[in-house]
Amino acid sequence: MHVSRLRALRGPNLWSRNTAIEAIVTCDDLECSIDRMPEVEPRLRARFPQLGLLRPEGYEGTISVAHMLEQVALTLQAHAGCPVAFSRTAATVEPGVFQVVVEYTEEAVGRLAFELGEALCRAALDDTGFDLSGALRQLRELDEDVRLGPSTGAIVQAAVARNIPYRRLTQGSMVQFGWGSRQRRIQAAETDRTGAIAESIAQDKDLTKMLLDAAGVPVPLGRTVSSADDAWAAAQELGGPVVVKPRDGSQGRGVAVNIETRERIAAAYAAAAEISRDVIVERYIPGHDFRLLVVGDTLVAAARRDPPQVSGDGVHTVRELVDEVNRDPLRGDGHATALTKIRIDDIAIATLAKQGLGVDDVPPKGARVVLRNNANLSTGGSATDVTDEVHPELAARAVTAARMIGLDLCGVDVVAESVHLPLEEQRGAIVEINAAPGLRMHLNPSFGKGRAVGEAIIANMFADGEDGRIPLVAVAGTNGKTTTVRLTAHILGQDGKRVGMTNSDGVYIGQRRIDTGDCSGPRSARSVLLHPDVDAAVLETARGGILREGLAFDRCNVAVVTNIGMGDHLGLGYITTVEELAVVKRVIVQYVQANGYAVLNAADPIVADMASSCPGSIIFFAADGHHPRMSTHRAQGGRVVYRDGGHLVAAQGADVTRIALADIPLTRNGTIGFQVENAMAAIGAAWGLDVPWALIRQGLKTFVNDAASAPGRFNVFDYRGATVIADYGHNPDAIIALVGAVETMPARRRVALISGAGDRRDEDLRRQTEILGDAFDDVLLYEDQCQRGRADGEVLALLREGLRGATRTRYIDEIRGEFKAIDAALARLQAGDLCLILVDQVEEALAHIARRIGETTGMAQ
Repeated sequence: MHVSRLRALRGPNLWSRNTAIEAIVTCDDLECSIDRMPEVEPRLRARFPQLGLLRPEGYEGTISVAHMLEQVALTLQAHAGCPVAFSRTAATVEPGVFQVVVEYTEEAVGRLAFELGEALCRAALDDTGFDLSGALRQLRELDEDVRLGPSTGAIVQAAVARNIPYRRLTQGSMVQFGWGSRQRRIQAAETDRTGAIAESIAQDKDLTKMLLDAAGVPVPLGRTVSSADDAWAAAQELGGPVVVKPRDGSQGRGVAVNIETRERIAAAYAAAAEISRDVIVERYIPGHDFRLLVVGDTLVAAARRDPPQVSGDGVHTVRELVDEVNRDPLRGDGHATALTKIRIDDIAIATLAKQGLGVDDVPPKGARVVLRNNANLSTGGSATDVTDEVHPELAARAVTAARMIGLDLCGVDVVAESVHLPLEEQRGAIVEINAAPGLRMHLNPSFGKGRAVGEAIIANMFADGEDGRIPLVAVAGTNGKTTTVRLTAHILGQDGKRVGMTNSDGVYIGQRRIDTGDCSGPRSARSVLLHPDVDAAVLETARGGILREGLAFDRCNVAVVTNIGMGDHLGLGYITTVEELAVVKRVIVQYVQANGYAVLNAADPIVADMASSCPGSIIFFAADGHHPRMSTHRAQGGRVVYRDGGHLVAAQGADVTRIALADIPLTRNGTIGFQVENAMAAIGAAWGLDVPWALIRQGLKTFVNDAASAPGRFNVFDYRGATVIADYGHNPDAIIALVGAVETMPARRRVALISGAGDRRDEDLRRQTEILGDAFDDVLLYEDQCQRGRADGEVLALLREGLRGATRTRYIDEIRGEFKAIDAALARLQAGDLCLILVDQVEEALAHIARRIGETTGMAQ
């Protein structure tokens, strides 16, 4: 068994909507069926007793070692506490080679599960040992380390429940909700509306008290001190027990409460001074410690926090009692669990000493033993929900405090005997304001019910009905994708929308290109959805990106599939037939929103059949409005776009909109058939987004299809009285469409210049020149540096083979180098000729053609 090419599918993909690890697993003949190795499964179960069925109920196929690895990798994650359920193993066209797909919730954990799963299967095959408990511990620790903490996780879950897309931006707690101009971001329990100044004020406890006092909010008396002696002097001024704390501390670090003696105040000052240069001494207010959570202008949760403590049983020492409490699975070492383990450190030892106890003493039965005076959860404290008990006046004071500091989301620390009364009636006070408050105590309190604080935060970030999404169009197909994307984006921008676009030429934000090259994959799409200046997105979605990584989005408003035809790139990525290719292209259709549309080519039966996979509605397009699919769909009240003489027609029932082809320059008065289809697809996409017809007409009329705006997409030039057409067509379907287009254009003689991509099948390369040989007088073949795995001359030989039976071509030449070949083709032209140049290096080739035309123009002048 050999595992290779591990991929993370980070979005909806060929297999499912789940994120997953996909691996290529190669098995030898014996490993292709574990029935031939009856000893392996018992060995595997001896090492992994929790493993479930290797043969799912109803499965009658052969179980290979690859299937075994699939189940092991999935079950290891499940028993490590990861919520995963989906997996699949599929045989490829290569004997003994399988694609194994296993869901993950955290990519690093999924990858480790594959690694450990392979080691476990290898141990079963070789009859060697395997440390299962160690493997599960590794997975649990990694999962706890990389997964979102409970606070951030609660906000993300609330967003998902609202159908708001999210993306984790860092390995920490930075998360983006929504897309483009409608996005919002959080860092744990801080939002992008949490001001840096407000956070700075909250960290400055002295300034916070001053502002709250100015707002009439009760706060404890006290002042900043500069030394241990000054701290003792301040305590004497206040009279009675005091609190000593760092001026800009957090999570209760360096805080000592209810202290009176000079020695303890000096020690507390030293501890606080290690955290902050400035230390505060303030009056100790007796009572309980309460945390009130304010979101926006609403109190959404409240909890009483109790310090870390144990109860004596007259038998066990304090250390043993703490160890027993820490065995609670709800307690962990960090913030990933509901509670934190109690620590026995210098502060705990000092707190015990005040109670006359040491860590190895046995407290009496029923005795309450406190290990810290402060009640922060991060130091091992516990929480009891009291939300429903908070007096309205107390809640109002908390909201006032939050607004005075300027925080949209904050934790208000209150010390009072009770939350049933206003602070003024019980000499209580607000002692601290916290930016980025922990939410654990409200989500999973030790006692009482959890509160929907994640939902409250999302509701404060997004108004009712808002989901943070921008209009999103995904375009797939064999040919016409880039032009359809460009035209659709142009139409959407007619009302001033800032449109983000990806295609095989680059990434565009409005008119500005921010990346170059083939950008039709998910990484480029994510960059558009991340950009704050994007109001709508139109994304070319190529098969390669779907196979490599899945989609960059969970849902789209409109999915357009232009065509499948004879397909392209067959033989790559274990996709060998047009039916398999259609399954890949269909992914965007499967993830249309329920209120969205799939725009499908009714004349392409494989594309039209995708309609049954769409959760939303369908818009069919075809040149023939009487096509059975079109007629039936329209009769059922569906939307259709078709050609009627010199017009394109969009119809739904009796509602009909007609657009003259003369007003769509892209189509050259309807003579370029494939551009007519691209226009129909773009009209369908805009209609699916309910773009007003006036804007659709305007966009169609003003779209320019030249080398600058749509490079390599039927760019037409005049060269010494001859017509030159440059296009990026690179598969048989594209060649057929181009031949159909040029045959509508009069020419004395037709010349074609073509190369071929080495990663296409032999039959696809031959078929391209077979088509050209029946339509062109001269065919020039060229080969450049990039042969994509082919030997020198191999592509040219295949192209020449395709010309053997040519009925029209009489002149054939072979040329090395694309630019040299372009020069040779141009040199053959006379006035009235037509030359089709199938470019490879699109922008460079177009620039070369433009230079040659410019030189000719200059000579003529």
